[in-house]
Amino acid sequence: MKEEEKKEKWNSGRKQVLLAAGLLVLSLLPLLWLGKYNVMCIDDYDYGRRVHDTWQATGSLWSAVETAWQQNMDFYREWQGTYVSCFLMAICPMNFHYGLAWVVPVLMIGMLAVSTFVLGRHILTRWLGCEREGAAICMLLMLFVFYQVMEAPFEGIYWYNGSTHYVLMQSIWFFLLTLVSETIWAEKRGRAAVCCGVAVLLSVIVGGGNLVTGLQAEILMAFLLLYVLYRRQDKIIYVIIPFLTGSAGFLVNTLAPGNGKRSSLDMDEGYSAVKAVLLSFYHAGVFVIRWTPVLVILVWLALLPLLWKLAKASQREFSHPVWVAAGAYCVLSAMFTPTLYAVGMAGLSRVDNIIQMTYYIALLMVTVYWLGYLSHRQKEEAVDDGAAALGVFLERAGKQMSLMCVLLLLAVWVFTADKNTYTSISALRSLAKGEAQTFYAEAMERYGLYTDESIADVEVRPYSEKPYLFSFDDLSTDPDYWLNLAVTGYYHKDSVRLTEE
Repeated sequence: MKEEEKKEKWNSGRKQVLLAAGLLVLSLLPLLWLGKYNVMCIDDYDYGRRVHDTWQATGSLWSAVETAWQQNMDFYREWQGTYVSCFLMAICPMNFHYGLAWVVPVLMIGMLAVSTFVLGRHILTRWLGCEREGAAICMLLMLFVFYQVMEAPFEGIYWYNGSTHYVLMQSIWFFLLTLVSETIWAEKRGRAAVCCGVAVLLSVIVGGGNLVTGLQAEILMAFLLLYVLYRRQDKIIYVIIPFLTGSAGFLVNTLAPGNGKRSSLDMDEGYSAVKAVLLSFYHAGVFVIRWTPVLVILVWLALLPLLWKLAKASQREFSHPVWVAAGAYCVLSAMFTPTLYAVGMAGLSRVDNIIQMTYYIALLMVTVYWLGYLSHRQKEEAVDDGAAALGVFLERAGKQMSLMCVLLLLAVWVFTADKNTYTSISALRSLAKGEAQTFYAEAMERYGLYTDESIADVEVRPYSEKPYLFSFDDLSTDPDYWLNLAVTGYYHKDSVRLTEE
């Protein structure tokens, strides 16, 4: 009888996982479909010009890669130290074939969604003791809501240069963090050694990426190192090696000669180190409120009964909820510090995407930890009446509450008044109205003019339609505008300008 109940329970959990996965896939399809009409834009031209020239002249992929690396070294000396990001930004798919822009959303959504799912489920199962099916449901629904309320979908999904520098690097960091954490939990030395070896390689990549991700990596790797020093001395070697290689890469990045030269030319003035750190705590609070709209609240409420069940069944101690919550807030706040220090501002859209994702992961994990603390104290009869009542309510009315919240969630998602509020609905709207198709046809018309060797001075018409999610700046009527100059240099024209129409 027990065996049958166990099997029925497993099948039920599996069905729920499939339903959550189906909702996520359904929500991502319009975003990927819209990617079919994606095009090259903004900094893609400046970073890709030399590689494009090499490819056009030689048709050799190896020669193009060599050019990308040489440009990367030039940038390191003259402009910025992100030695991995700059190299990858030069290898833009559109340098080799203009029609490959659809690859960008597939790559960026695939990398961030998979890495977030893997990391989140690992933390829930390994560190918080949750069962696998429940952890999977939580992560799938969290990914669903993230992609619907993503701060800057164009910068994080469709723009190659911006998404490579931030979203791709953050995804690699999530994989790295999972691997290092797995070395702590792995029972077999061979598994721990393999995870450590891959982590060392990824740590060098993360160290050469953006400074927001790099700083987060330094902080969390230091926390893991302190943990193994205190609790798991036999695992020190598996953590300290990727920590040292990552720190070395981060130092190579931050000490690049180009960083100093660029800062001397930059008119923006950042705050002092101390003020930047203090302000980061303030901005973290502001953006936490901003990133908790009604859709996020509904998903959180829908998951609450499941989270209570997972936490209550866990064998972990959950002894320090205040410290865990404070630590999560500190890590989140630290992600605002680099831009406050460098340019004196928070809220750079391409950076906000990865901070927003980190917030949702932290929100989920801290919620589980607090529920674990309350449910375990309830067993010991050491919790107040309010917390006890919460536990009783979630256990008795949990399914009805989750169902009601899910129905409200779907209603809000589909029937919202402004069809551009949620990304999937916005993408579907642009496709249904033909905006994406018209935009792409006009973009290809421009591309035909750019590649026409008989035209030296190119004039292009403004886009008559553009999807809401393609929120990039267009060319100017001034041929000396920086974006016009980037396109001019990329296609070797005398000038490129937008007509007055």
